[in-house]
This record gives sequence, C-alpha cells and structure tokens, in this order.
Amino acid sequence: MRDLMRGIGVGTGSAAGPVARMAPVPALPAPRAVADPAAEAAAVRAALGAVVTDLEERAARTSGTGSQVLSALTMMAADPALADRAAGLAEQGTDGAHALATAFDGFRAALVAAGGYFAERAPDLDDLRDRAVAHLLGLPTPGLPDPGHRYVLVAEDLAPADTALLDPERVLALVTVRGGPTSHTAILAKALGVPAVVGCTGASELADGQQVLVHGADGVVEPDPSPEAVERAAAHEHRRRELLAGFQGPGRTADGHPVSLLVNLGAPHELAGAAAADAEGVGLFRTEFLFLDRAEAPGLAEQAAAYRKTFAAFAGRRVVVRTLDAGADKPLPFVLSADEQNPALGVRGLRSAVRDPQLLETQLAAIAEAARDSTAQVWVMAPMVSVPREAAEFAARARAHGLPMAGAMIEVPAAALRADRLAESCDFFSVGTNDLAQYAFAADRTLGDLAELLDPWQPALLELVATAARSAAGHGRPIGVCGEAAADPALALVLVGLGITSLSAAPVSLPGLRAALAAHTLAQCRELAGLALLADDAATARAEVMSRMSER
Repeated sequence: MRDLMRGIGVGTGSAAGPVARMAPVPALPAPRAVADPAAEAAAVRAALGAVVTDLEERAARTSGTGSQVLSALTMMAADPALADRAAGLAEQGTDGAHALATAFDGFRAALVAAGGYFAERAPDLDDLRDRAVAHLLGLPTPGLPDPGHRYVLVAEDLAPADTALLDPERVLALVTVRGGPTSHTAILAKALGVPAVVGCTGASELADGQQVLVHGADGVVEPDPSPEAVERAAAHEHRRRELLAGFQGPGRTADGHPVSLLVNLGAPHELAGAAAADAEGVGLFRTEFLFLDRAEAPGLAEQAAAYRKTFAAFAGRRVVVRTLDAGADKPLPFVLSADEQNPALGVRGLRSAVRDPQLLETQLAAIAEAARDSTAQVWVMAPMVSVPREAAEFAARARAHGLPMAGAMIEVPAAALRADRLAESCDFFSVGTNDLAQYAFAADRTLGDLAELLDPWQPALLELVATAARSAAGHGRPIGVCGEAAADPALALVLVGLGITSLSAAPVSLPGLRAALAAHTLAQCRELAGLALLADDAATARAEVMSRMSER
C-alpha cells in the first residue's frame, strides 16, 4: 500500500474501486496567423453554438437541480455580448482558440472583481471556455468519464455542468485535488450521500484504473489498498447502512435529550423529497429562488402562493423561513448597488431592508398570509444580523404581521459575541457556519487555498457557536445549526455538546445524525465538545473527537 493521501472529508461512509479521471482541459495551441478573419469569426460563433446545444441537450436529459444548473450555464454560453467579443477578436486577426480564451477571461475578471456570488460563478466560465475551445479544435469535450463500469471519480475539481450529471449509481466516490468544505462539489457529495474527499493534493498522482479506497468521514484516500482493507471497509459500510436503517423518528441522544432533526429547502423541485424525509420540519427554507434571475421583486400574491405550498407539505411541522438573503452578493438588480467595492462585506441579507424597506415588508406579509391558511409551525428569521438593534427591529416587524416566532441568523461574529442581547428580542437563533467561518477567519469562501480555515471543525468557530448557545440557553431560546457543519455526524455530537438544540441538513444526512445521537449521551456529547474546543486546529479537533468516539 502506498502512503495515505489526506484531504477534507465531506461525504459519508467508505467506498473502493478503480480510478477514472476527468477528461483533461484542452491546452491552448501556439498563436497562429489567420488567413480568413471572417471564417475564423464564424468558427468561433459555431463553437459557442455547439456548447449551447450540448448544454441544452444535457438539461433535457436531467431534472431538478441538475437541469437548473445546466440551464443557467446555457444562458451564460449564449450571451450575445460574449459571442460578439470573441468574434470581434477573430475578425481583428486573433485565432479562434485565443479569441475565445481572451473573451471568456475578460468576463471572468469582471466576475471576480465583483466578488461574492459573482466571484463564485467564475469557475463556470472556465468550464464554458474549455468546452468552447475543445469544440473549436475538434478535441474531446472535458467532462465526466464513461469507462463502462462503476468508478471512483478523480478530478482537479468538478465543474457545475459535470456535477449536474453525476450519477451516484455509477460514481462510487469523489476525490478532488482542489475544493473546500463549502464548495459545490462538497455540497453535492453530501446531498447524494457519496463518500468524498476534497482538497486532496496527492490525488493528482492517481492513475486511471488504479484501485483506491476512499474514507469520506475522515478525509483519507488509500491508494492500492490490500484486499483485506477493502473487505474490512465494505463490511463496515454494510454495518453502517444497516444501523442507519434501524433509526427513525425524532432525534434523541442515548439518554433521551431531544435534538430536532430538520431539512434544508431551497428550491421548489426539492419540496417533495424534503417533505417525505423522516424529519421534524424545515430548519432553513431559503426564499431566494423567488427573487433570482428577474428584473423586479415578486409581488405579495406570488410569494404567498409559493410559501403556501411549502407550508402545506409540512403541515403540523416546523418551517423556519429565512427572509431574502440577497443584495450585493447575489445578482438582484432591484437590490444591487453598482458602487459596492467589497460585496461580501456590503449590503446583503437584512441590510437590504434599509435600502428598500418594502422588500421585507412585502415578504413578511406574504409569509404571514400563507401561514394563516396552514397548520405548519411557521418561524421566520433574518440573515446577516450584526447588532441587537437590527434583531429587535426585525422581530417587531415580524410580530406586527402576526408572525409569533421571530429569530436571527448567527453568521457574523458580532452577533455571536452579543447573542445575549439579541436573545432579549429574538425567539430563536440559527447558526450559519459557512458565513460565520468566512467572516471569523477573513477567508473568502470561494478560495480553495483557504479551505483549512473554512473547516467547520476550527476551534475558534466552535467557540463562537458555544458563546451563542450559552446566551440562547440563558434566555430559554432554541438554537440550531443550518450550515454544512450540521451534516457531519461526529461534528453534530460536538454541536449538541456546545448547546445546539436542532440540526438542519440535506435529507440524506438525517439517518447518520439520528444514529450518532442515539449512540451517545448528552454528557458524552459535552465531553467531545470539550475536546474539540481545546484543540489547536481543525485537524486535531476532528482527530481527538474521532479517537474518543472509537473507544466506545
């Protein structure tokens, strides 16, 4: 067996199989002279058209999130301004491949400069550029391999067009060289329940057909494992799945301490699966789907109709609605300010209500109208709360609309540190670990190089969660976690030990959370939390907790 490779574990369970690597990105050839600029420009437009057609065909074969992702990519590839820029360069004598690369790179630079949501879309343009260049050069299009058997997918990183088509029946596990715990690859792996390790730099050495054993829980990849190791891992995975199948109902620790297990919900197509899950409700209902990709905000009637469907699907259960989490970090023309120099630190979330109070008023009115027709327990919370005054004003506005449960997201360090004051006006808290980590460590979520700082096991992040939880407990307020951290069974035990009262994750994550809780008492959770808080870094915290868990 070769030396173990380590990265960040983001999936669940273990899986072994042969490696299949992503098709390589086409290399740009040396610049060449253009004999017929008009023909070169036509070839550039044809290459972009081929990309659009390919994406449209993929979208037609896909449903749900995959179809939406591919449709969004199709719109980007079909942008007339992009085609005009690339064709214009070709008409000026630039060869087609370099004309495409230059045009895409210019658009990419603009997105990166905009920051926030826009910067997160920059890799999408890289993927589209590579596809267009491949079409123009007559080379294989980069994308998922098809070796004719099940495989472990190894890649530098996964483009959205590839993740949208990933089939868990064919892909045994994921290993990427780049990426962090909040990357779209990590989120997808968790949603599909596929073992995955991201940020594994050693994976670039793995060859097609090479056998590997991937441990999603602890972020380890074993190249050329022994048959005995594979057999042990398979037996362990079989026992794990059998164990998970035996746990149902509300979340409870071994000594009966209740921990609500909830699902995250962010788009209409997710509703049926989320409602059918063995969950106590929705811990995070993202409402941005109603506002994105449109020139003006939806009206009260349209919003109320959408909320009513969700509340009906979760009749009798809790639904925590997050008001619009948009502004400078999401492309909403009716919220966006063109003069924002640093969108990630700009007018977003609740702050947008200062710029346009009617946005929040209409949304709260729509939520209240839909709630009146439902038996769902509707709670409402504001994102990006920073100071007690904001929490108090939001709670007052929510209650004025007849919404009795008003809370605040804890995703800014200032909110965690002053949670005691926030709790005087809020009925509950919900911790968004992704943003809380980003702001606590001054680490951009979009940068894979900073993945270690964004690891939810970071003791400083857990200290902020503990501070907020103590304040919530002091006022008798429930406090949940709805970030990616909530999907990790081992970390969930730590969070419960810190005082978290509910966990909200993708439906596929709930059985693992339920089983982990049932196997540990509240006192043991508190012991694990203490170990994590005393650690010097995320890796040590994870290792200490996993070691203590294995002793039981």
